Amino acid sequence: MTTQTLLAYVPTLMLICLGLMMFGLGLSLTLADFIRLKAHPKAVVIALSLQMVILPLVCYGLIVAFGLTPVYAIGLMLLAASPGGISANLLSHLFGGNLAMNISLTAINTVLSIVTLPLIANLAIGIFAQTGQVVPLQMSKVVEVIVLILVPVSIGMFARVKAPKFAIWMDKPMKLFSALLLLALMGLTLMREWNALITYFSHLGPAVLIFNLVSLFAGFYVSRSYGLDKPMATAISYEIGIHNAALAMYIGMKVLNNPGLALPAAIYSASMLIIGAIFGFLVLGRSTYAPAVPALRVDLAE
Repeated sequence: MTTQTLLAYVPTLMLICLGLMMFGLGLSLTLADFIRLKAHPKAVVIALSLQMVILPLVCYGLIVAFGLTPVYAIGLMLLAASPGGISANLLSHLFGGNLAMNISLTAINTVLSIVTLPLIANLAIGIFAQTGQVVPLQMSKVVEVIVLILVPVSIGMFARVKAPKFAIWMDKPMKLFSALLLLALMGLTLMREWNALITYFSHLGPAVLIFNLVSLFAGFYVSRSYGLDKPMATAISYEIGIHNAALAMYIGMKVLNNPGLALPAAIYSASMLIIGAIFGFLVLGRSTYAPAVPALRVDLAE
């Protein structure tokens, strides 16, 4: 199989990867995750405000500051509008975050993104794509995004209810398999857009990396400034700082039919785990690891 033939399968691989990630997320969710949010209203308000208001504004500021072209500007806004990814839960666990809150926030963010992601995408297209370079999300495409998110998550949640032992047994393999698929997908996307990457990385790359750092720092320090404890602030930091890059890539490449839109998310996916780990070691400290373990046990026991 030639490289060109392999690259032609990128959208299909993307769909498989995203479906598995969403299914794996569903396997880790219960209705209790949504109910748990009632006990921490301040944390929920802070997390959602950062995710849906502050991060898009930060993203817009970076777009203007770095003078990004319309396609890459919209791609970065798609990334900002994407909910937290499965990797956020992993990093939060490693660095002492409240894992139960992470899972709960991922659940509510994923559901809300059904509305907010198409809304922010169309707003970004209206602002930046004055030349008609990108086709707006029509209703049929919005429905496609809803199905893409809701169906595999619902199947995963249903499987957990009907076969809880299977769900717990499959949790780690699904996350590992999804991560490997994401790495392969990221590599293929970078290969497909290599010429554009070489041309625009000098100003697109720094904008993506700074966005990642600002998201992590804002999540942690804003939460702490409002009196949340360190595990809760850590959970929020990773929830809004580690996005579902595969979702942003799929919408840009397949739903909006513009591969260039996927490039910011591809760069982000290649660096987010490294930046997230460095942030954890330098800012959070390894000593915070212990509190995460009881939270994981409580969640798996539900």
